Amino acid sequence: MKKLALFAFLMLTPFILFAQEEATEEPKDGWSKAGNISLLFSQAAFNEEWTGGGTSNYAANLALTYDANYRKGKLNWDNRFMADYGITKTRDQEFTRKTNDRLEINSILGRQIKESKWFYSFFGNFRTQFTSGYEYGEDANGMEIRTETTKLMSPGYLQVGPGFLWKESDNLKVNIAPATPRFIFVSNEFTDVGNDPLLIMAFNDAGGYFGVDANDTMRFEFGAALGAYAKFDVMKNVTVENVLNLYSNYLEDPQNVDIDYTLNLVMAVNKWITANATFQAIYDDNAVQGFQIREAIGIGITYGL
Repeated sequence: MKKLALFAFLMLTPFILFAQEEATEEPKDGWSKAGNISLLFSQAAFNEEWTGGGTSNYAANLALTYDANYRKGKLNWDNRFMADYGITKTRDQEFTRKTNDRLEINSILGRQIKESKWFYSFFGNFRTQFTSGYEYGEDANGMEIRTETTKLMSPGYLQVGPGFLWKESDNLKVNIAPATPRFIFVSNEFTDVGNDPLLIMAFNDAGGYFGVDANDTMRFEFGAALGAYAKFDVMKNVTVENVLNLYSNYLEDPQNVDIDYTLNLVMAVNKWITANATFQAIYDDNAVQGFQIREAIGIGITYGL
C-alpha cells in the first residue's frame, strides 16, 4: 500500500507543479477541436552472408487522438477519443506480435460553480482493445504456438459517475468522482469452467479472469475515481502530455488502488515528421500482481486534424 501511495504521489506531482505555471486564458463559447494521426515504422534486414549478427524485423504503430470540447456559458463538455495499435515481426518468429493495442473514449460534462474553476461533473470512460492477445510457447516438436488470453471486449471497462471537475484549461484539469460504478466485461470462453464445484472454487480463489468469477461475464465494482490531464510545452516544438487515472473499489480491497499513468513526449521536427516517446505504467491487481510497464520510442509521420 505504501508503494502504491508513493507511486500515486509521484504521478500527481507534475499536475500540481503545472497548475502553478499554467497561464489562465479567458474561455470562449463554442467547440474547440484538435487531434492527430501518427504512424511510426522501423525495419531492418540482413542477408545470410551478413556476419555481424542480427535478425530481419519490422515494427509499426498507428495512433489516433482526437479532442472535441464544447463550452457555452457555465456548461462545459470535454470529449477525447484514443486509438493505438502496434505490431512487430522478426524472421525467426512464426507469428506477428502486438506491441500496443488500445481503444479508449473519455467524456466529462460539467456545470461551473459560480465563477470558480470548479464544476459539478458527470464523467464516462470506456476502454478495451481491438484484437486478441496471446501467450506464446513451444509444442513438443519445438514449434512456436500461441494461446489466446484476451480479445475485443475481454476485458472491456466502463466507468460512469458524478463528481467535481477542476479545470484551468483544456490542457490542465482534474476530475474527482467519489461515487463511481465500474463494470468489467469479459467473454464467457475465458471464464467457463463447467459446473464442478472444485474447479469453480479454484478459479475464483486464483482471482478469476480480470476479477470476474467463474462462469460469469461481468464484474461490478463501486468506488472512487480520479482522472487528471496535463499537457504543456517544455521548449519549442517539444510537448509533454501526462494522463493519470486512479480507481479504488470500496467493495473489495479499497487500499489496492488501480493506477493507469501515461506520459507522451512529442518532438516536432517539422509539420509532418515527429519523434515520439511513450511510457505507460498500470497497476491492477485483478489482472497482474504487479506493475505493467510499456515504453516505446520512434520517429514517424504525424498529421494534425
